[in-house]
Amino acid sequence: MANLHVRNLDDDLVERLKVRAAENGRSVEAEHREILRRALEDTRGLSFEEISARLRAETAGRKHTPSEVLQREGRDEAR
Repeated sequence: MANLHVRNLDDDLVERLKVRAAENGRSVEAEHREILRRALEDTRGLSFEEISARLRAETAGRKHTPSEVLQREGRDEAR
């Protein structure tokens, strides 16, 4: 396996990476690998249904705002 050394990162970015890693129960290095893996994951050739299923799996258990609430808020902001 190859090694990758990233230089000149903003302190704020590194701090946010540390927080994210802690939230996910991973080391900073493992979190960095996961971010890169997901960012570069090849989704070409996948159907909309397959991509949607991945997104649902990744967001399972998270609180979601119902679409009707978002629509109402959008209408209220436009007034």
